[in-house]
Formats: sequence, C-alpha cells, structure tokens
Amino acid sequence: MATRTETPAEARKLVSMAWDPITRIIGNLGIYTKIDFDNREVVECKSTSSIFRGYSVFMKGKDPRDAHFITSRICGICGDNHATCSIYAQNMAYGIQMPPLAEWIVNLGEAAEYMFDHTIFQDNLVFVDFCEQMVKETNPRLLERAESTPAPHADIHGKRTIADIMRAFNPFTGDMYVEALQMSRLTREMFCLMEGRHVHPSTLYPGGVGTMPSPQLFSDYLVRLMRFLDFVKRLVPMNDDLFDFFYEAMPGYEEVGQRRILLGCWGSFMNPEFADYRYDHMTQWGRAMYVTPGIVVDGELITTDLVEINLGMRILLGSSYYEDWTDQEMFVTHDPLGNPIDRRHPWNQTTIPKPQKRDLEGGNYSWVMSPRWYDRRTGDHLALDTGGGALARLWVTALAGLVDVGYVKATGNSVRINLPKSAAFPEMEFEWKVPQWSNTIERDRARAYFVAYAAAIAFYFLEQAMDHVRRGDLRVFQEFEVPDEAIGCGFHEAVRGVLSHHLVIRDGKIANYHPYPPTPWNASPRDSYGTPGPYEDAVQGLRIFEENGPENFKGIDIMRTVRSFDPCLPCGVHMYLGNGKLIEQRHSPFLGAGR
Repeated sequence: MATRTETPAEARKLVSMAWDPITRIIGNLGIYTKIDFDNREVVECKSTSSIFRGYSVFMKGKDPRDAHFITSRICGICGDNHATCSIYAQNMAYGIQMPPLAEWIVNLGEAAEYMFDHTIFQDNLVFVDFCEQMVKETNPRLLERAESTPAPHADIHGKRTIADIMRAFNPFTGDMYVEALQMSRLTREMFCLMEGRHVHPSTLYPGGVGTMPSPQLFSDYLVRLMRFLDFVKRLVPMNDDLFDFFYEAMPGYEEVGQRRILLGCWGSFMNPEFADYRYDHMTQWGRAMYVTPGIVVDGELITTDLVEINLGMRILLGSSYYEDWTDQEMFVTHDPLGNPIDRRHPWNQTTIPKPQKRDLEGGNYSWVMSPRWYDRRTGDHLALDTGGGALARLWVTALAGLVDVGYVKATGNSVRINLPKSAAFPEMEFEWKVPQWSNTIERDRARAYFVAYAAAIAFYFLEQAMDHVRRGDLRVFQEFEVPDEAIGCGFHEAVRGVLSHHLVIRDGKIANYHPYPPTPWNASPRDSYGTPGPYEDAVQGLRIFEENGPENFKGIDIMRTVRSFDPCLPCGVHMYLGNGKLIEQRHSPFLGAGR
C-alpha cells in the first residue's frame, strides 16, 4: 500500500511516498521514501519495522537443550535454519562432535530447504514483479519489445519470446508459477524425509539427529531430487534470458538497487571430516564448509576466517527503539583463544526495549537493530548485506576457490555447477560468474543459480550418506552433558543469508542468547554513525524506470529492489510482554465453588 504527500524542498520538489506494509512475506516492513519525479530519482529511503517479539529476552533461564526447538519458532519460513544454527552453537558449548552420517543428513535437509524456499520465493513472489501483467501496468513499451524479442534459450525452456517468459510467471495462470508450487511440495517432502517436519524440525538435536538412516530413506530423497532436476534445468536459462533482456532493453537498469559491494556469508553445509565444533578449530572447519564463509568488500575477499568474522560482529543502535546496554554486565570478555570480545558483540548484548512513537525526521523509527561488521583495516563499521543469501554465498565461494566436489567447483572467479542426466534433459553444466554489480538483477539471478547449486551438491551428500549405510556405520547421535558454564556460537546460512546464534550458559541454564539472522543485517535502519541499512542504501539514489507518473506510480523498481533481498521481518523483531497491566478480571457465572 503506497501513500504520497508533497514535501517542500529548497533545491527540488520532493514527493513523500510510503509502502507500508511491504506485502508477500510479512506485513511489518515499511519503506518510506522521498522521490524527485522531475529527475526520476529516489532521494531518500528509510526502512521501518513496527513489531517487536524479543526471543533474546525470554530465552534467558531456559534449559539450553530446548534452544533449537524454541528458536525454530522465530520464523515460519526459515525455522529449520534457526534450529540447525542453534544446534551448532550447542555442540560448541557442550564440547561434542556429531557422527558423520548425522552431518550428511542435516546437509541433505538444509539443501532441500534452499531448493524449496528459493524456488517458491523466486517464482511465486519475486517474479510477480516481472510478470506480464505487472510489466503491462508499469512499463507497457517494454512489454511491446518483449513480444518481438526471441528468448535465447527457447530450445531448453520452451518459451519462444521474452514476453512468453513473463506470461509464464503470471500469478495462478502462468505455467511456471503453477509448476513452482508443485516443486515446493516436492522439495518439502525431501526436507521432511531428513528433518521430520517442515518448518520446525522434529528430528534435529545437539549431538545428532533422530532420523533413522536406511537405503529406502535416501532413495526416496533421490527420486524426488531427480524429478526436481528437470525443473532446475529450465529455470536457470529462463532467468538468464529475462534478466539479460532487462539490461539490454533498458540501458542503465544495472543501477537499480545497486550498492557498494559489501557482502557477508557465514558458510553452510558442514564437512564431517573437520567439523568438531571446537572454537579453537573454527577457522579450519569453517573453511572446509561446502559453502565458504567470508566477507567481500569492494570486490575483494578480505577474510574466510569464522573467528575473525565472529570477533568483528557489532550490534549498533542509532535509530532503533532500544535503550543502550553499555552499563550492563559483560557476559564474555575474551573468546576461547584469548581474543577480547567487544561490549557490542552479540555475546554481550542486553535487549532493553523502549517503545516510542516513530520519528522519520531525525529520530528513531524501527524495532530492528543495526548489526555491523567492524573492519580492523579501516576502523569502519560496515553495513554488510547478504545479497538475498544466494549472491553472497556464490560470490564468496567463487572467490575463495576452496570447494571442489565434482558436482560443484569454485574456480576463483566463478562457480561451476554440474547437474547429472535427468528424465527430460542430458547432463548440464551451469557457470555462475562473479558479476560487475551488487544490484537488484544480480541478487535475483543468483537465487536461481543457488537452487541449482543446492540440487547438485545434494547428490554428493547422498553418495556420502549411502556409503556410510553400505559400511554399516549407522551412528547418528552422540551423547552429551550440559556443562554448568560455557559459551557457544553457531554459524550457518539461512536461505536469505547470514545466520549466527550466540549462547552463554551459567549454572546449566541460558544466561544470554542472541540469534542474528539476515533480516536485521539487511533491514537495519541508520546506525549511530548515520550509515543507512542495506534496504535503505539500495533504494536511496535509485533511478526510476517505471513509465507511470506521480499520480499512478506503483514504485515497481523500489519493490523489485527490496524484494531482491528476500525480505522477511519475523527474524528481525520478536515478541515482548513487559511487566503488563491488569485491565479487567472476569469470573464466569458457570464456575462455582469446587468446580
């Protein structure tokens, strides 16, 4: 829903427009802009969230063994990512290592989640902004050109023109839209085979899994994966054809959603050979992941070290509805390697809500805090983004060049993805190449490639799991005890990007717990240094290509940009009841004494 008001300005005439709520995922995200229609530019953008939920508040005092079950309820979309990350943090705190087969099972479940979530978001939510009906309403001249533009990969996906691709994504009627819904059911089944229930897993535990491994289990997964391959092999070239057309047909469109290349990835898919979860080994087992952790600044991969990534995390305020915690207790002063831990690190955060009226003109305006990464080289607090998850994962993995398992190979400037022969198509290789820009189109393009990446590497995980079954190594759980005092941190990739859980145990209970998913990294407001969050930064300064004028402006380029990050607000803000106030107490006349 968009609203508009005139805003006086000395240099130019600005129109204030708001989209609140941003729909399709969750209705608590608002985007407030000031637009110069004369110069076709978004001059200012602020990202707001209107709800607070507070898991970091009510996790205190809980049994740490319940942490993954509780935190999976943070979100109804990426709950399994939270459960997995919580288990990683608990494994570190308890000092345990999962049996290899358990790791392969978790990897297969998470691969299915990436396939499921990226597919349904890309094809049933993002592509509504690129479908025939939407383009007709916002850029009719572009649609006319699309009608006469041949699709370069028509021989693979079967769509003769670019307009045919757009029609395929029309909601409820487009064939790709409908097929994506069917594929979401298929990939959900794959997930449930490994993790028991979607989206709140019932078979994941610290120390392993409750999934019973058998040839039938992995065969059932494989049958569904083979069916999914035919879909993926059409999806990637169809995405490329459409996105390349936008670049060609609208010169300058690469500027839409473009921001400085500041990408973070915390890594995904543990390698059982290295994953002992010891903090002092975290650099090694982090680099052994099948998606490499790392941070890219201005195109340069500056670290792949999870210890360095952990030490650089800072939670800033500035425009959020919270009291500062600088006078609160420090839970962790040094990590297990002796490195000092900053007061603004998640291990030391104390969440103190301060509800107030939203002030978009120089005051506080969001329930989302402002995570930043401290770059020791420059002293800057970097507003990293996740590129919607897929862009950062592929970019870091490509530059690191550490992954090579046959089905996927990182080359130093690209990622090669090999998909085996399937029912409708021969073996195919796709190559995702590091792009020039971190922008709207490339965030969306990477998502299709990562669906292919997850499908390809799932074959490798299946091979490893079946090898354990053939050898009779069916161990999937390691016994453990909860220590009286410990700390732990888990690093993983939610579908939308970076995910970490930081845990402090005292007297056998949770003393502090902070989950940091991709949402606060991407949706953060301006921090205490005045740095805008990634949504704000990507929209602010955006060049407008929509043909509509101010009176019937839909803001399609703004919506495409925000949605390219895969926005979802439940992970960024959480429930809080406070002390409460009794307003009225009633007694039922039907409940008498002794009843």
